[in-house]
Amino acid sequence: MDMPDLASTLLDWYDRDRRVLPWRSAPGEAADAYGVWLSEVMLQQTTVAAVIPYFNAFLRRWPRVEDLAAAPVEEVMAAWAGLGYYARARNLHACAKLVAEWRGGRFPEEEEALRQLPGIGDYTAAAIAAIAFGRRAVVMDGNVERVMARLFKVTEPLPKAKPRLKQLAGQLTPERRAGDYAQAVMDLGATLCSPKSPACGICPWRKACQALAAGIEATLPAKLARPERPIRRGIAFWITAKDGSVLLRRRPPSGLLGGMMEIPSSEWRPESWTLEAAAVQAPLPESAMAEGWRLLPGLVRHTFTHFHLELSVAMGRAGSRAAVRGVWCPLDRLEDHALPTLMRKVISHALAKGY
Repeated sequence: MDMPDLASTLLDWYDRDRRVLPWRSAPGEAADAYGVWLSEVMLQQTTVAAVIPYFNAFLRRWPRVEDLAAAPVEEVMAAWAGLGYYARARNLHACAKLVAEWRGGRFPEEEEALRQLPGIGDYTAAAIAAIAFGRRAVVMDGNVERVMARLFKVTEPLPKAKPRLKQLAGQLTPERRAGDYAQAVMDLGATLCSPKSPACGICPWRKACQALAAGIEATLPAKLARPERPIRRGIAFWITAKDGSVLLRRRPPSGLLGGMMEIPSSEWRPESWTLEAAAVQAPLPESAMAEGWRLLPGLVRHTFTHFHLELSVAMGRAGSRAAVRGVWCPLDRLEDHALPTLMRKVISHALAKGY
């Protein structure tokens, strides 16, 4: 099959077998730019199954980009809690404000203009341009890279092969139905051309797939070996007041888990901490310094993109609720705060081991 025939064959397959997703329009129909943008930001490094309930909840709460822009950023972060990669939520809110205030609620249609908005890179800009506005744009995610590597038998390992794979994807991308085509390739990678056990027998491109013909489809795309993730360590401090409320504080706006609420903790470093050194470094406010810290048994483990984290949890009672950098939160109101998954693990550990 030549390039136009490949695109046409895939679109026929998409019309029959596409995934039905809450942010998608029917084939041939324009999609809402706000919904496309929101879904694409949420889908960055996150599965479709995990995103769907968050997407639906955001749309119920903030049905227009102007509604999201008007919301306090703390509420947006709290609604995002558990989805991970929290810089996305901060950029989501910043982008909504720019679109609502500077563009009257309208997203730009061109990739270059979209890339100027917070949190929108090459992939997201191409996806919005193609899916929401029908622009011919080359949408490249992990699914598309895998499909292209197999279809054209590109054996050069990732990430070096990325430019070649994008070039090939660009040759296939049609002028008409660019948005449907982009979603079709992503669907093909997500449902049939899967990483470990591709369903080649029912693939619409099986006759043209060079990797399948060579019998190496399951080995592509080739990847360079990843370096082993290092381990970092820290101590989290579960501090309760006399009424049982727990001390929370907000992390700095930039950096890992930026702007999220946390159980106060020390710096995360390769070396182990002593309780005394961690309490000073955290730093804990004097009025919240508990006497007789009790180190709970076990560790809280969490994996980030570039490292594994091991947190010990120390428990203590504060003498006063006054003059703290943070908030005292009753146990039954913890869900009101933007607590990332790591901190939810710390809370579960403290409640299970400390009482």
